[in-house]
Amino acid sequence: MTLRVLAAMSGGVDSAVAAARAAEAGHEVTGVHLALSANPKSYRTGARGCCTLEDARDARRAADVIGIPFYVWDMAERFDRDVVQDFVSEYAAGRTPNPCLRCNEKIKFSALLDRALALGFDAVCTGHHARLEDGVLRRSVDLAKDQSYVLAVCTKEQLAHAMFPLGDTTKAEVRREADRRGLAVADKPDSHDICFIADGDTRGFLAERLGAEKGPIVDTSGEVLGEHDGAYAYTIGQRHGLRLGRPAPDGRPRYVLDISPVTNTVTVGPREALDVHEIVAERPVWLAPPPEEEALACRVQLRAHGEVYDCAARLDGDLLRVTLDRPARGVAAGQAAVLYAGDRVLGSATIAVAEHSPA
Repeated sequence: MTLRVLAAMSGGVDSAVAAARAAEAGHEVTGVHLALSANPKSYRTGARGCCTLEDARDARRAADVIGIPFYVWDMAERFDRDVVQDFVSEYAAGRTPNPCLRCNEKIKFSALLDRALALGFDAVCTGHHARLEDGVLRRSVDLAKDQSYVLAVCTKEQLAHAMFPLGDTTKAEVRREADRRGLAVADKPDSHDICFIADGDTRGFLAERLGAEKGPIVDTSGEVLGEHDGAYAYTIGQRHGLRLGRPAPDGRPRYVLDISPVTNTVTVGPREALDVHEIVAERPVWLAPPPEEEALACRVQLRAHGEVYDCAARLDGDLLRVTLDRPARGVAAGQAAVLYAGDRVLGSATIAVAEHSPA
């Protein structure tokens, strides 16, 4: 069956090979590069950043080699509102967001997909490393590059119009294929960290937008140990860069346990105080039938490329409660809890509360 396919081309190797595979499969493919920055730089900094003029040119050259039409769509205003400003406001509220999740939810499989369908396309093709089989989202065969976690926010309706041609291929194989196809991006470094913070300085990025607001760093008893310039600069589980005035009495490292934007307080303590045994998550999205009366035995991933835990998941009204078989550490509100059965994605929800294990 021949489909009209819109291939999202970032300028990287994955999206180029995905577009080439879709065209080779006989689909009518059009390439599109999303201009997500209002003031794109000419060149990226090493492997950091994206949305540069260089990336747009790389995407156009790849489309020329593949032999497909190519366009650039300006979505900078939508990206700034739904991803960048959301990122800043989440940190200001004491949460730790994942902008890749938000980009998939609000840009690639909302704004982009909606426009594609309105223009008569049947599907959006991307270079994500994940498998989509009969509407079922599964992990990539390359577990080191698996991106099913950041796609788990997509609904069944959105996935019905998605194509992920690389899910059965390792990254090394993708690069070799790009070289065979004559794609100049075959050896281009992957972008990493946060795409819109090209220099990797998240603290500086947030400070520029939220300003300095000094507050106390305290231990679990409330004793003041130091001062910070903005609670937004810290994340749950952070160990380095705490700038404490004196070591712990037992000489052991301290970790960030809690961030309170209301009191502008950062609480630190021993590593074992990070142990979490239950998670409350909101806004669940289900790709499989949700649990009804009994808890669902499954596995949960709490960070991109993070560890996976055996758990029991159950619905509590509009909330998802996940009880872990063994404690997890460094669980941060704002991240996603993604449920799996084997390599199949069952659903996801946004972590609201991490309940710590009893002492």
